[in-house]
Amino acid sequence: MNSQAPKKPAPVMLRFKAFLFDYILIFIYLILLLVINVLIFPSLQELFNGSLAVAQFSGFLMVTLPVSLYFIVSDSTLFGQSFGKKKMGIQVVDQNGKPLSAFRSVFRTALKFLPWELSHYLVYRLVYLGDAPVPIRYSVIGGIIYALMFAYLLTALFTRHKQSLYDLIAGAAVIRSARK
Repeated sequence: MNSQAPKKPAPVMLRFKAFLFDYILIFIYLILLLVINVLIFPSLQELFNGSLAVAQFSGFLMVTLPVSLYFIVSDSTLFGQSFGKKKMGIQVVDQNGKPLSAFRSVFRTALKFLPWELSHYLVYRLVYLGDAPVPIRYSVIGGIIYALMFAYLLTALFTRHKQSLYDLIAGAAVIRSARK
């Protein structure tokens, strides 16, 4: 970040606690989705039994997109803080210390959830393989997932402003906020 970088970076543990609070909301959503999928509209399960592309796209629309939209909307200028970040007294800001624009929030969230979505891609394909040998390309994708996860964690722990790799790329930082 530039010389105007926020002066009070949020410690990694505060970020983790904020995510745990946000995950409570995500978990409630997933339980609700499961109830709807099993009890109300069991025919939705058929989307996951055919084509890999249809299954993955359906999973993206039902899980990844809503969760991503939650973070995009709540961490941008539209709301300013997610539930967890508000609870922990932290917020995501741009290089000038202002709340993220919706565009920058979309970019940051896409980078943040890239390992998650790659994991979904890999799981769908590994389940489809059954007992067949795992192609090398799937092992490479698995390696990329772990490399990104470690890079995200290590950069948040060891950069000057406690920025994760996706924060650095998106020009964002998580700081202690004035509002709680």
